[in-house]
Amino acid sequence: MGLLWRSYGLFAVLTLMGVLAQYEWQPKDAFDEIKVRFDKVNGDNCPILPPRDLTLPEESVSHLPDIKDVNINPVFPNRTALLHLHNMALSRAFFWSYILQSRFIRPAINDTYDPGMMYYFLSTVADVSSNRHVNASAIYFAPNSSFSSSYRGFFNKTFPRFAPRTYREDDFNDPIHLEKISTLNTFYVRDLGAFPPDSALHDYTIKNYHINEWYNAWLPDNVEKRHDTKTTYQVEIRYANNTNETFTFHGPPGADEDPGPVKFTKPYFDCRRSNKWLVAAVTPIADIYPRHTQFRHIEYPTYTAISVLEMDFERIDINQCPKGEGNKGPNVFADTARCKKETTECEPIDGWGFRRGGYQCRCKPGYRLPGVVRRPYLGEILERASDEQFYNGFDCMKIGWVQKVPIKWFRAPTYVREQYLNRYYEYKNYTTGPSSLHSHKLNINEVLKFILGVNARSCKNYHPQDLVLTGEFAYEAQKQFDNEAKMAIRLANFISAFLQISDPTEVYSGKRVADKPLTEDQMMGETLALVLGNTRIWSAATLWDRRKFPNRTLFGPYAYKRELNTRKFNMEDIARNNKTGEEYIDRPYFRLLKQRWASNFDSLEKYYLKIRLRHNETGEYAQRYEHFPNFYHAATMDHGYWTTPEFDCRGYVKKWLITYAVPFFGWDSLKAKLEFKGIVAVSMNMLQLDINQCPDDYYEPNAFKNTHKCDEKSSYCVPILGRGYETGGYKCECLQGFEYPYEDLITYYDGQLVEAEFENIVNDKESRFETFKCRLAGAAALQVQFTILGFVTLFGWILLRRNQC
Repeated sequence: MGLLWRSYGLFAVLTLMGVLAQYEWQPKDAFDEIKVRFDKVNGDNCPILPPRDLTLPEESVSHLPDIKDVNINPVFPNRTALLHLHNMALSRAFFWSYILQSRFIRPAINDTYDPGMMYYFLSTVADVSSNRHVNASAIYFAPNSSFSSSYRGFFNKTFPRFAPRTYREDDFNDPIHLEKISTLNTFYVRDLGAFPPDSALHDYTIKNYHINEWYNAWLPDNVEKRHDTKTTYQVEIRYANNTNETFTFHGPPGADEDPGPVKFTKPYFDCRRSNKWLVAAVTPIADIYPRHTQFRHIEYPTYTAISVLEMDFERIDINQCPKGEGNKGPNVFADTARCKKETTECEPIDGWGFRRGGYQCRCKPGYRLPGVVRRPYLGEILERASDEQFYNGFDCMKIGWVQKVPIKWFRAPTYVREQYLNRYYEYKNYTTGPSSLHSHKLNINEVLKFILGVNARSCKNYHPQDLVLTGEFAYEAQKQFDNEAKMAIRLANFISAFLQISDPTEVYSGKRVADKPLTEDQMMGETLALVLGNTRIWSAATLWDRRKFPNRTLFGPYAYKRELNTRKFNMEDIARNNKTGEEYIDRPYFRLLKQRWASNFDSLEKYYLKIRLRHNETGEYAQRYEHFPNFYHAATMDHGYWTTPEFDCRGYVKKWLITYAVPFFGWDSLKAKLEFKGIVAVSMNMLQLDINQCPDDYYEPNAFKNTHKCDEKSSYCVPILGRGYETGGYKCECLQGFEYPYEDLITYYDGQLVEAEFENIVNDKESRFETFKCRLAGAAALQVQFTILGFVTLFGWILLRRNQC
């Protein structure tokens, strides 16, 4: 019996060794080192760990968005969340810089025009609630630089420290939610400037405060008594009474300056707060300081605060591919992919976050996939493979007979040209101008010729109906303009939160007073910040319903720009357009949203807040807000409305614009139920969309669907990002069982080249369109099999002898 048990034990040990040994082919690399450091820290041990263990290398986040590059090169899908973090931080810095200096617009009084504390708190809440990728938002003021209207008799006085911060709390065990389901809609809000004066460990301005890299990125700012150290931005304002004003304010650095306006921190562990690994985008906030000296020459523009927005490090895709011409920059995870470099090359894909496998292995030029493989090898499958699976698979086969790329072109024979024209009959019989939009099968060249030919001068030659396109011409606008729509949702969320939580008539104990109602300057600044913070937003508007804004019948601040890269912007209160039919409340998307939200608000999202604010003017300690916890209802992405593309020849921005509008809500006069208060709308240029010419399901509303020119018998169409509103935004990849026959640096046919050569056939010019086909991968190798040759020779010799006999 003992021998039997020992045999069982030996068998179990050998089995375990066999299971573990099959993954020994994977050597330890940089990812494993970062993963060990990542898992080492948690909320329990972070207070006793040294600071070096609470940060990761700066190269852990690669390919950071650069504002100098945004409008030049495409932003790939695995960096759109980081780009939104960048734009949000920049937008908030522009707003706070504008509103802190807007006191120069108004007459001088013995009071402050600055927002109250609740405005700051709810502003940071809206930054987080409007986007699931943003984990925290904060505003950190330099010592004695924050003015406030939240205390009585506090004119020209400052808080010692002031830092409102909001982060998303895990509400799985929160008693508010009896379902025990994490909703991601609970936010913890705290003034980090509320601490005892003798408690230096809680001072966020010191270097040892929670790995304080974001504060030292821009603060403290020493201007050395100069007035020209901060970038200026100009806004031409036109009020409802048709009076004009040009306001120049100081803001964060411009996009053309070095360094740019946004700095990213290295990943750090947010100890004793959210207890997560975060990456922060930091932007400076400018103000004229000191204030109210009555001597303007000694008041200097300086950075008095920073706007910090943070997101989870785990949500950021890593790039495991080797560095190359199109994959530059510092990257600690470079060359950790498992692709076989002899026959394959690595290509990153999005959506994997901080884990292995976010790539695919494509065949190198001169190689092809085996006949039984349909698509490139997925990195996640490679990472999980055993040694036997890895060494016996995931290879590409060498193409034995490779042709040279043709350099001499010929005109296609008449019958060949007629075959193509019969197949693509829309190029033989077609209409031009606006009529091309309504053909049974679109001639994409004529359609784009009309759309791209409409401008501020030529638009007058068309009927207004011709300048309104159907929604299928803006296919995937919801996806490609997702970041811009989220910025509108952020402002709508903030207004909803302020109207539902802040009560101007509320009375508090001591010297604290309630926040004043929203002002015109605040709404103008918020609207302007949308345009300044995101280069793809050409105009933005905050349109209030009739008699919903304090002391105004109608109020509709509208901000826009006329050039792409500029520091001059325009602002109008379009409530001045009060003629019948010209009022903004008559716009279709305003009427539609107002009717939609006339009575039923059950589908709105509910957000919970746990606010802790300062005990008094000096801070002392943080105490619960009188209404704890609190909540508000606001709209999400699905509650908004996307308009069809339109060229408004009489509008402020003369471009093909797509508008996204989202509503905001507040209590009615009795505070008994919610009511519709207005909308926030942002408009983007349709020509910044990428066209998708590839085939798709019949129900997909894409006007350019299946207009590609790939040879469908041997290849298939794959969209390419970044080509814009032009033809050729795709590539023709070879189908399973076919191969790319040419000696080239790529393994596909580029859509722009395919479209150009097809155009040559249509115009009866020299073309090589006929060569854009993949070759059947049947007998790729040109070599002699001596065994077969020997059998054939012997069989032939036997037949010859038999015939001679």
